[in-house]
Amino acid sequence: MAAPLRIGSVVRLRPDRTEEYLALHRAVPAPVLAALRRAHITNYSIFLRDDTLFAYYEYTGEDYASDMAAIAADPDTQRWWTLTDPCQLPLAGAAEGERWAEAEEVFHLD
Repeated sequence: MAAPLRIGSVVRLRPDRTEEYLALHRAVPAPVLAALRRAHITNYSIFLRDDTLFAYYEYTGEDYASDMAAIAADPDTQRWWTLTDPCQLPLAGAAEGERWAEAEEVFHLD
């Protein structure tokens, strides 16, 4: 089995929505978690520092684009995003329509 693809991404958190965002993530709906697992997402964490969220996960599948499209098409995940997206602000350098901006991996200790 190939090593997993490691993905890191960042987004800003609206300071006035911090408690709401944290509360949402204390009770992520089971169907949203199931969609992530079906898409071969493992070892997923989101960290908060000041007003910046950093997400890290590992992808163990074979067709990343297809699996990400499946997550985006999932109705439960779409409903989840209607709750979480208003809490977030894209980074200044994010591409048009990009919410979570992927970060470049510059070091990994195996």
